[in-house]
Amino acid sequence: MPQPISLVIADDHEIFRDGLALMLSKQPYLTLLGQAEDGKELLNLVQQHQPDIVLTDIKMPRMDGIEATRQLKASNPQCKIIALSMYDEENLIVDMLEAGAKGYLLKNADKQEILDAIESVYHDKIFYCKHTTAKLATLIATSRFNPYRKTEVISFTTREIEIIKLICRQHTAQQIGETLFLSKRTVEGYRIKIMEKMQAKNTAGVVVYALKHGLIKESDIL
Repeated sequence: MPQPISLVIADDHEIFRDGLALMLSKQPYLTLLGQAEDGKELLNLVQQHQPDIVLTDIKMPRMDGIEATRQLKASNPQCKIIALSMYDEENLIVDMLEAGAKGYLLKNADKQEILDAIESVYHDKIFYCKHTTAKLATLIATSRFNPYRKTEVISFTTREIEIIKLICRQHTAQQIGETLFLSKRTVEGYRIKIMEKMQAKNTAGVVVYALKHGLIKESDIL
């Protein structure tokens, strides 16, 4: 039986925090070690419990999630942090990633996406929320945040790049197939292979990877 993934959460909204804590505590492979209502409490909790994962709000009193993330990464480099944000905090999400967070979720994310984010980040993968806008993907791709520095250079075929561009434009497999005269099933096969190569969980991950590596230009999606 593998060790449960240990977590602490931080959010100054008690109702949201309690709801998140209740959901997490029901998962047999997760162990919730504590809750904080601001960044200073979070630093103390992490020092005390040394969790695998931190889920933290960005805007909090006394110390916000960005400063808390900077300090946590300085004192606990192995700590893996997921930002919790509101839909209109795109610049702050970029600041969190630059500070050291490995993923982010909108606060209205569903249960499965929250669990996927925890598992991905635990296994040292970056997690981009599936509701990422083209604007946010572009902000991330043009920021100092670059999780791909140590990864090997991956090549894509001309056909794969055609499909990547259409994925980044939010086209469905059906629409891509009609554009490129391929069956929907063939497109879905390409999509799976592309996402595996990029280690992307969703379209947002494909967009950021493609922009960071020059496979597409901002004008291709905006």
